[in-house]
Amino acid sequence: MLKLKIKKANIDDIKVISKIYIDTWKTTYKGLVPDKFLNELSYEEAENKWMHFLNDQIHKSFIYVAINEFEEIIGFAAAQSSSDVEFKGELYALYLLPKAQGLGAGRSLISTVAQHFIEEGISSMMVWVMKNNKSGRGFYKRLGGKCYTHRESQFGGFLVEDEAYGWKDISMLSVINKDK
Repeated sequence: MLKLKIKKANIDDIKVISKIYIDTWKTTYKGLVPDKFLNELSYEEAENKWMHFLNDQIHKSFIYVAINEFEEIIGFAAAQSSSDVEFKGELYALYLLPKAQGLGAGRSLISTVAQHFIEEGISSMMVWVMKNNKSGRGFYKRLGGKCYTHRESQFGGFLVEDEAYGWKDISMLSVINKDK
């Protein structure tokens, strides 16, 4: 069982968040987007992206990190308010190092994000996931997310299909058994 601590991220965590983001993109999306796109991903650009995200007050953005028993950040969840008509919160990103997958860190991060939204008066949430990311889609379905719309995105000139999963009532997510 993974011993885990979840904390709100700060500027000092951005470098590690960016590394997890780039490294997991390169494994999770290999074969789903062009290798050229993955090879051109930059830690420096990721740091700029996540620093901007963390400081985005317009969308009330926030990030939580999962920390293992060795005090290493092993994953993160980023979220913000949404302009979607049905879902007022958006889980913008959820990334875990491979060694942390399947051990409950993702569930704990989602639960913490849901609790944060509830405290902000937001009771619904959605997330975009690549249609070909079967493990990601399966994860959100197991947590009760319902597919409700789709879009196309471009990565390195390559078109991918995305699906949005939503929870109209995130109160059930905020109490997920974090030990599972």
